Amino acid sequence: MKYTCSICGKEHEELPAIAWSSPASYSELAEDEKSKYGVISDDYCVITYPDQTDRFIRAVLYQRVIDNCQTLDYGVWVSLSEKSFEDYKNRYDTIDNRDARYFGYLNTVPPPYEFHDGIKTDVVVSNGTNRPEIIPHQIDQMDIPLVRDYYNGINTEEALRRIAEIAD
Repeated sequence: MKYTCSICGKEHEELPAIAWSSPASYSELAEDEKSKYGVISDDYCVITYPDQTDRFIRAVLYQRVIDNCQTLDYGVWVSLSEKSFEDYKNRYDTIDNRDARYFGYLNTVPPPYEFHDGIKTDVVVSNGTNRPEIIPHQIDQMDIPLVRDYYNGINTEEALRRIAEIAD
């Protein structure tokens, strides 16, 4: 599938990544609440409510396409605890000491999925400059369609349908 990248303007042949510029928790805030409670960058988002603080990082969830040698990549956001968030930030600008694994909750709802509670995940950071990989927990979550599709895969037709749905 050929497409023109909205970021670099070049034409590519692989499946395009589908990405969100903010976590769902931030997107759902009213505009005045965003400026009052939220701080967001390309890599981090912190929402400081009067009674709690939520912390998010940008990551990637790779969806296996079972009849194709590619993956459908989702640029998603995941929430981390304060300790994990600070540890991740401290490692972010290094190349040699990035290996880490954190517990987090998926905070992006890729169509066609719907869920209201975050999906439990491992957030896997490796040396290099790539974003962390999100791996949904299987135990007690296989009834969630996104988790089931993550482990079972989707076909190319479904991947293309999802891409077209986002593009519209």
